[in-house]
Amino acid sequence: MSGRPAPATRASRGEELAARFDEVRSATCRLAEPLSAEDCAAQSMPEASPIGWQLAHTTWFFETFLLAQAIPGHRPFHPQYGFLFNSYYNAIGERVARPLRGRMTRPGLEEILEYRRHVDAQVRALLERADEAFLLRHGPVLELGWNHEQQHQELMLTDLKHLFSLNPLEPAYRAGPHPGAATAPAARFLRREGGLHSIGHAGTGFAFDHEAPRHRVYTHPFEIASRPVTNGEFLRFVEEGGYESPDPWLSDGWDWVVAERIRAPAYWKREDGAWRIFTLRGTRELDLDEPVAHVSYYEADAYARWVGARLPREDEWELAASEVPVDGNFVESGALHPRPVAVAAGGELAAPAGLFGDVWEWTQSPYVAYPGFSASPGALGEYNGKFMSNRMVLRGGSCVSPRSHLRASYRNFFAPGARWQFSGFRLARDV
Repeated sequence: MSGRPAPATRASRGEELAARFDEVRSATCRLAEPLSAEDCAAQSMPEASPIGWQLAHTTWFFETFLLAQAIPGHRPFHPQYGFLFNSYYNAIGERVARPLRGRMTRPGLEEILEYRRHVDAQVRALLERADEAFLLRHGPVLELGWNHEQQHQELMLTDLKHLFSLNPLEPAYRAGPHPGAATAPAARFLRREGGLHSIGHAGTGFAFDHEAPRHRVYTHPFEIASRPVTNGEFLRFVEEGGYESPDPWLSDGWDWVVAERIRAPAYWKREDGAWRIFTLRGTRELDLDEPVAHVSYYEADAYARWVGARLPREDEWELAASEVPVDGNFVESGALHPRPVAVAAGGELAAPAGLFGDVWEWTQSPYVAYPGFSASPGALGEYNGKFMSNRMVLRGGSCVSPRSHLRASYRNFFAPGARWQFSGFRLARDV
């Protein structure tokens, strides 16, 4: 006996994919379990989507890009679902405009869940009889599908938080005590040397097309903060007039502040002389040691200028992240809210901490293609490439991101005024 593991068989690979598919699909349904049908039908703003729509859209994705391609003569579950649940794929056809999704009250939640069960059963049946040729051709689409669904798992929670925040009853998505308070360690600036470095996805694991190709960049020496900016630090900016003077703001940012009457991060409110914050577990006092969340790029950039620093560029962020494991406060923790960066008692942060989880971190980098980027062929090429305009890159994931979905090369992107996501930031400086 050599002790070497037996090679994976075609059946075992199919079973592995089926198990992962079931795991992701079940996680999505668990997120919806505490919600009523009414919760799942509402849309709070054009940028958000109803929970029911997201349950159906993630199902439509598998039906359209996997089942319809893999099953000759495949008949859709419903002939109008392609119109109702297509998101932005022009190559697929017409669709309900995003701001109008909340007007589509049918199909109801039970019908949507039946749609999920139907498509799930068909996908499992395909994988049960999958051979090597099938897995080679359709496996990448299946993997893209569940990574796409994990993105929607996060969106479901952030969209729901915005919806609930508008309700004067201040409902909690999940009742229960908030995680115990902790003290944030003192922030330090940590020097990193410049030179030629490689960034972008490397290896055989999954990555979205815009994370590639891996390429060389020249990075000047820089310093990066040992942790994200906290509520307490940002509160100084609020209370010392940061939103009242145009001095630290980009021109577009100041126009945004004036037009939207912004005076503090989203979900903050002042009551009886004290600051409180709305969370997925309800409203409570603002914890000054938690990473500040729900700030726009404009706010992050203005604060950085106000303290004489800047935001890191995405190559600087990735270089720092390559030093640490993908570890932190993710959706699996159940906290559903940022926590103070953990540090050993009496210890000092010698490496950047909190890079993964808690809050997505704004970078100074516009969302553009890497040198040599090529979008995926066909309609799936619309997934990322067509959004490379007027958006900024965020890195790291948040407290409502699935841990298995993240890596150092992962690039998120939003318009600079967006802040309903758990978006925060850390500081950087030139050397």
